[in-house]
Amino acid sequence: MKQKIVIKVQINCNKCRSKAMRLVASAEGVDSVAVEGEYKDQFVLVGDGVDPADLTRTLRKKVGHAYIVKVEEVKAKTEPEKPPPVVKAVEAGLPCYSNCAPCPPVVFYEYGGSTRSPYSCPIM
Repeated sequence: MKQKIVIKVQINCNKCRSKAMRLVASAEGVDSVAVEGEYKDQFVLVGDGVDPADLTRTLRKKVGHAYIVKVEEVKAKTEPEKPPPVVKAVEAGLPCYSNCAPCPPVVFYEYGGSTRSPYSCPIM
């Protein structure tokens, strides 16, 4: 079951924000992390099997005051299936005829053929 968890953390400086981000991102089961809020103090986690209470307790120990704003289940977006496109049949038109006549066949003639007998000696 995928969950979307929003945790608000009291952050005093950018170093604390990056430390909190590392802790949240390294938690087991977290797929994505985003920073939201007016003061960039809310972490939005999406993951499977994430324990929000354990994660909040870890943030309290390492960073400072933290509390859970909301936890909700992420529902898979189902798009309605589109029917396959309809292909219209096109009637065959009249055959196309060309105006030129077909090319005449090519004939090869062999000139200068041998008049010798195959049994005669070619050296003489």
